[in-house]
Amino acid sequence: MSIIRKTAFAAALAPVLLISRPVSAETIFGAMAKAYQNNPDLNAVRAALRASDENVTIAKADMRPQISATITGTSIGGYSYAKNGFNSGTGYDYQTASGGLTITQQIFDGFQTLNNVRSAESGVLSSRENLRANEMSILLAAAQAYSDVARDQQIVVIRKQNLQFLREQLKAANARLQVGEGTRTDVSQAEAQLAASEALLAAAIAQLKQSEATYVQTVGDTPSGIKQPAPASKSLPPDVESAVAIGIREHPSVLSALHAVNAAGYDVKSAEGTLLPGVVLQGNVSRNWTNEASTWLDSNNDYDGGTLTAQLRIPIYQGGAEFGRIRQAKESLGQQRIQVDSTRAEVRQQVVSAYAQMEAAIAGIAAARKQQSAANLALEGVIQERNVGQKTTLDVLNAQQNVLEAKESLVGYQRNSVVASYSVLAASGRLTVLTQGLEVAEYRSEEHYEAVKDAWFGLRTVDGR
Repeated sequence: MSIIRKTAFAAALAPVLLISRPVSAETIFGAMAKAYQNNPDLNAVRAALRASDENVTIAKADMRPQISATITGTSIGGYSYAKNGFNSGTGYDYQTASGGLTITQQIFDGFQTLNNVRSAESGVLSSRENLRANEMSILLAAAQAYSDVARDQQIVVIRKQNLQFLREQLKAANARLQVGEGTRTDVSQAEAQLAASEALLAAAIAQLKQSEATYVQTVGDTPSGIKQPAPASKSLPPDVESAVAIGIREHPSVLSALHAVNAAGYDVKSAEGTLLPGVVLQGNVSRNWTNEASTWLDSNNDYDGGTLTAQLRIPIYQGGAEFGRIRQAKESLGQQRIQVDSTRAEVRQQVVSAYAQMEAAIAGIAAARKQQSAANLALEGVIQERNVGQKTTLDVLNAQQNVLEAKESLVGYQRNSVVASYSVLAASGRLTVLTQGLEVAEYRSEEHYEAVKDAWFGLRTVDGR
């Protein structure tokens, strides 16, 4: 078998060779699991959720007693002279001290505190759904980063094989020129195509490095043993209509918007509570110490005291600010309701777009495989015809370019099918740790909330900071 035909045969076997990978390869599920655990952007969103959990504790504070202590002390000293006596006068030293403890308890505030707590609880639920949406985005980004590395690695291999093929073509052209069967033009055409192939390889290597850097940023680990992944299949909706219905019903962005509507509704009720009466109960206990000393009298006057006060406050007019806050809260409620419709429309658009891209990629894979098979057959035929003088070196180079484009198209469509399938899952709200069976502990946001929602004291966070 000639060198040229050996090269063509090796090019035809390229897809088979590309499958050969190290045994300890990282899977796309492993990459998503690492991103779920390590991605700093996702961990930042989790920290923000833990901070929002404290809003419930802060809101509940108005239901609880407010306790304060005061301690004061006074010391007065002096000397007074008599009018008619040069040496006569009175010295005195007056000292007082007091300590008190005041307890204030809100009895009724127009249901403001109750509605503020409910608003904070709805805000926590909304933040949890935002976290789920961010988790899906990170899992999708990890799947895309993995697929990009797999694609670019295969393109580098393909272009290296193409470069080797063109080098063999250049050798063959020089050999034919030496024996008088070729022309200088054939050699120049082979040299030009070889130089262009070298530039393409350099660009492919640069693109691979960029994809690997994105992988490290998203996943938190260097790519190792990446291989071509299969499109998503777990929990994938069977058709676009089902995907849209699931997304509108289950996507965390929609659920987050609905919880935001609830929070805004409670904010309206809280604002309206400023027009209702309020009742406050306040108790105070104190002790006073007095020590008065002079040249003619020493006395101590200590006493204890206590008060219990109930205050009924009836708002009549507060300058109009109370009405402005109510109207403002109602407008915010209307805004949140509109946002729900906008979010649902956005989810619908994302699902339809992702499903269309997935279907196009699947069709593209079938077409690219046919194109690659036909291009390989055409290349073999052109080489045989060139060997008998019916085709030129340029014809061979053009046929090889068609093979290269077919191979790269197939790799690109395979990457697109994977990313689009996971995009469908993310757009429909199904790309989660549980649905994909990822081997990573699921983050349980409820644990932190349960630990802090009724906390009365403590400076340290739940994890001890």
